[in-house]
Amino acid sequence: MKVLVDTGVWSLAFRRNKLGADERTIVQQLQTLILDGDACMTGVIRQEILSGIKHPQQYDKLKEKLRAFDDLIVTQQDHERAAAMFNTCRSKGVQGSHIDFLICAIAYHADVLIFAVDGDFEQYAPHIPIKLYPVGGTLNRIHEIQGHYA
Repeated sequence: MKVLVDTGVWSLAFRRNKLGADERTIVQQLQTLILDGDACMTGVIRQEILSGIKHPQQYDKLKEKLRAFDDLIVTQQDHERAAAMFNTCRSKGVQGSHIDFLICAIAYHADVLIFAVDGDFEQYAPHIPIKLYPVGGTLNRIHEIQGHYA
């Protein structure tokens, strides 16, 4: 199954400093997804990854590497669904960024899992129809919540 990899996971993979055991496991999971052809990207994640790269040579090198990953298509309905997801979560007392909810809507539309490490998506999952990739390999952490979105 295809997996939309969030910015935080990519950032771990590109870090130059030493990673802890949990972080290494996450990077290994990403490597497996890439080798299996299951890692997906979208424009907003690509933009977040490339933003803040200080040196033009590093930016160009990373940009070229990321071109190996096609972007999932974003539609008008995805933006509308993202707003509805934002509103649903907010009504339940759960806050999140507009970008996160756009990622949720894109993943829902493409029927892919979301691989994230910051914990925000776990807060959204009980309230909106997203599926999370099991960080660290624990399959019981995949959330499959069916919502009222079409």
